[in-house]
Amino acid sequence: MDTTRQGAAINARGIGVEGPRGWVFRGVDISADPGALIAVQGPSGSGRTCLLLALTGRMRITEGQATVAGFPLPKRMGTVRGRTAIAHVAGVAELEPALTVGEHLKEQALLGRRLKGSLPWGRRHKEATRARIDAALAAAGLDPDVLPKGLRTTVRDLERIEALRLSIALAVMHAPRLLAVDDVDLKLSPPERAQAWQLLRDLALAGTTVVAAGSDAPADALIVHTASLDSERTTGAGPAAADEPRGAADRSTAHPTTETQDKEEAPHAFAETGRA
Repeated sequence: MDTTRQGAAINARGIGVEGPRGWVFRGVDISADPGALIAVQGPSGSGRTCLLLALTGRMRITEGQATVAGFPLPKRMGTVRGRTAIAHVAGVAELEPALTVGEHLKEQALLGRRLKGSLPWGRRHKEATRARIDAALAAAGLDPDVLPKGLRTTVRDLERIEALRLSIALAVMHAPRLLAVDDVDLKLSPPERAQAWQLLRDLALAGTTVVAAGSDAPADALIVHTASLDSERTTGAGPAAADEPRGAADRSTAHPTTETQDKEEAPHAFAETGRA
């Protein structure tokens, strides 16, 4: 297993997920080192969300072989879930509009301690929780001082880029080895997309392996395509393939499906496989 870096290595060969209505995606090959930035691209409904869930142990692969941080999937799904995190996944990892930024952060900090078998108590634990929250906000580039009401700002009052940063802050709070982010570019302006990808690049440079679904990925990202069998694509096209600074990927394809099917499969799989 990779132990020299914080991030998780990913090795997948011919993985796929078959749902009640056919293949969600199949034939995906990925080879990425710890600390890689992987961009999953493809048309809506081609299985991008489900691929993220599969790589984080939240959806069972039904064909092919894969290891994440050295642990085989689907055999060690629970172990992989404990070493990964997801952000911005509709129906699975969503923000509550009525809650404030501070409430989300405190809830996530408390959840982490419960999962590790200890509850916060005393001044020392409060200080540790505060430090963990501050570190997560810094890593996500979310400055409470610029929000309308600081930490008391509700999610519904956040700009889209701010909500994305908050979702990422919650996901990285407990130092996952792999972070999966869905819909990076959803309804963002071009400058905001650049900010979002720069944030993910910075997280990867700091050691966390990042796999994200979205367009306009930076040139140094490792590109993985999900596409219909009628439009085969080769992963790693362009500068990322030529340089291959942190990994390599081969062709990946998915059976035609709809965006609705892709999004509906995600929460269903989450319910079956356990916690985020």
